[in-house]
Amino acid sequence: MTTATKTGASALWIFLLTAASLGTTFALACAMPYAALAALAAVHMHRSDALKLMGLVWLANQFVGFAFLHYPHDLTTSLWGAALGTGAIAALLGADFALSRVMSKAEPARLAVAYFAGFVAFKVAILVWALGLGGIATTISPAIVGKQFLREAGVLVGLFALYHVLRSVGVPAPRPRLAPAQPSLA
Repeated sequence: MTTATKTGASALWIFLLTAASLGTTFALACAMPYAALAALAAVHMHRSDALKLMGLVWLANQFVGFAFLHYPHDLTTSLWGAALGTGAIAALLGADFALSRVMSKAEPARLAVAYFAGFVAFKVAILVWALGLGGIATTISPAIVGKQFLREAGVLVGLFALYHVLRSVGVPAPRPRLAPAQPSLA
């Protein structure tokens, strides 16, 4: 596969995963599965493509929220939007960092480690923002965090299935993640 073909395949996956995530935004009233997307992207995508995915997903989520879900147009809402963008990138970096230390080649194990690390990184980033914006009790509530963890895990299972179904019908893989022995930030 040529570099141009791999780049095109990556762009296609960024589009497909963004579209799938928008479905969850509408279905779950804006509960974007950032950790689930970060895990899948960290396992299957080149880091630069994964960063593009997370940025685009965050931007699309904000568009849906303001255009269709009637987010208030105020400073606090905008700052929470920035918090979610920070959390999205933190989720990817956390997932990627954890993967660089996993020796297992088994895809489900790598996905589980990436998901757990991505979820924790996302929640830590949101907690930092909550210190200034309020909402700490909600951010660290075991009942809420547990529900979010399970909901996103379910979304991850769906995204994992979607990825493999599309690959089985001939959709080319995105540019692969660099091997763990190559700790590039590209």
